[in-house]
Amino acid sequence: MVKVGLIGAGKMGISHLSILGAHPDVQVVGVCDTSKLVLSALEKYSKFKCYTDYLKMVEKEKPDAVFVATPTKFHFDFVKELLARNIHVFVEKPFCLTEEQGMELTSMTSERNLVNQVGYHNKFVGTFREVKKLVKDGAIGEVNHFMGEAYGPVVTKKKEGTWRSNPSEGGGCLMDYASHVIDLINDILSPITASKGSILKSIYSKRVDDAVYSLLELSDKTTGMLSVNWSDETYRKMSTSITINGDKGKIISDANELKVYFKEDHCPEGYSKGWNVKYVTDLTPQVDFYLRGEEYSAQVDYFINAVIGNVPNNINNFQSAWLTDRAISIIKNQK
Repeated sequence: MVKVGLIGAGKMGISHLSILGAHPDVQVVGVCDTSKLVLSALEKYSKFKCYTDYLKMVEKEKPDAVFVATPTKFHFDFVKELLARNIHVFVEKPFCLTEEQGMELTSMTSERNLVNQVGYHNKFVGTFREVKKLVKDGAIGEVNHFMGEAYGPVVTKKKEGTWRSNPSEGGGCLMDYASHVIDLINDILSPITASKGSILKSIYSKRVDDAVYSLLELSDKTTGMLSVNWSDETYRKMSTSITINGDKGKIISDANELKVYFKEDHCPEGYSKGWNVKYVTDLTPQVDFYLRGEEYSAQVDYFINAVIGNVPNNINNFQSAWLTDRAISIIKNQK
């Protein structure tokens, strides 16, 4: 059994806790949060040991691994302390406030041979995994353009006072939601190395961006666009998609539906010339515990199996998350 602690029992923290509590190879040894309301509910309705000081939890419970689901401004200090104690770490996205912080933590995991993962769950979505396979196999030929998009109704009125409205806490559309799209582009295609121009637009917020638009160049010189707006009320919830054009075909995919067009008869198995449609239900392996989507359980399961030694630690590790932090910095500096 892997002994696991959790720091931060907000929306994502509670999600992770539910999955961890049902995992057959996990013993949740402690939960840490500063909210009396949250801790009183956990103490009343669960058997988890609760703490207000994460160091006391770590010292007393001695977890093998810790999930960090706090605001981004706490990630660097908390994760650095955990790594210094030789504890495996899963941390929520975005990784750090700066690429320099991310590089320091990445170096620590390499030196100490610790399992590390960041919560970019889209890499565990069946449609996006299939997109990556098709691109890497050359199914649509040489890529000549891409478009990464995300739209939804997160900030739809003027409101300050939350971490989402504070740039020093990792607030803003670029850090919070565009990071998911950036991470997908880095993973499916190749890392972003330049921005030819960026617009960070405030719609309702005073101090942070509500929309991000950028012309991007990748390490292999492929070019494309990023378009993310978290103040778009025409969507029921945030929706992420990627479109990729190649000289032999085209891919359009979101988290639910994958559409692929092939120009020629020679196609991968299960596909044919012209338009093909596949759904996430066709492409996603079953998970033992379902909550919000298979990808959330799948990422937790992958991390636990990496700690046990059953799988390599090469999906969503700190190195890949640092590349996303670097791309965020590149886009910011070109606004």
